[in-house]
Amino acid sequence: MRILLVEDDRDLSRQVGVALQGAGYVTDTADNGEDAHHLGDTEPYDAVILDLGLPVIDGISVLERWRRDGKTMPVLILTARDRWSEKVAGFDAGADDYLAKPFAMEELLARLRALLRRAGGRATDEIHCGPLRIDTRGARVLLQGSPVRLTSLEYRLLVYLAHQRDSVVSRTELTEHLYSQDFDRDSNTIEVIIGRIRKKIGAERIKTVRGIGYTLISETGA
Repeated sequence: MRILLVEDDRDLSRQVGVALQGAGYVTDTADNGEDAHHLGDTEPYDAVILDLGLPVIDGISVLERWRRDGKTMPVLILTARDRWSEKVAGFDAGADDYLAKPFAMEELLARLRALLRRAGGRATDEIHCGPLRIDTRGARVLLQGSPVRLTSLEYRLLVYLAHQRDSVVSRTELTEHLYSQDFDRDSNTIEVIIGRIRKKIGAERIKTVRGIGYTLISETGA
C-alpha cells in the first residue's frame, strides 16, 4: 500500500516515514502544501497523512482542493492543533480521521490500518482468500495455517491484490502502488514477483487476465 506523508517538520517526517516503511508501506513525502497537492492530484495513493500547518498552502486548503477534484483516498490529519473547532473544520473539509501531536507511533499505525480497512470494506485486520489468510497488522501470511515466507515486495504485492480480490488489477496499477514516486519503475518486474508468489501460495490462486492484469481468487476451496 502506498502512503503520502505530508509534514514540514523534518525530524517528525523522518520518524513517521521509518515507522511506515517498517510496517510495510511505500511512502512518498512532501513538506509543503503545494507539493502535497500536486502529488495527491497526480499519484494514486491508498491513504494520506496530512499536517495542517504547512507552508505555501495550508493543509485544510489542500484537502478541500482534493475533495473538490474528486480525490477519494482516506486522509488522516496529523497536527498540533487540538481545538474542537479545528477538528470540525478538518472533518468538514473531507478528513477521515484526526490525530493530535504529540502521539504514539503505534496509535498512528493503528488509525492508518483502520482507515485502510474501512476503505476496503473490511471489519478486521485480516483478509481471507479461501485457505489463505493475511494478517495486515502482524504482516503475516498463512496458507492452511502454515506461515508463508515472503519478501517485503512479495508481501506488499500480495496484500494489494488481496485488497482488490476477485477484481482484475493491471500491471500499471500494481507498479504505481508498489513503488515510490522516485523509484525507477519497471512493470515487467511485476510478472517476476507474481511468479515467485505463485510458487509459494499455489499458481491457481492468482489468475492472469491476458493483456490486462491479475486477479487474486477468494475461493473457499483448499
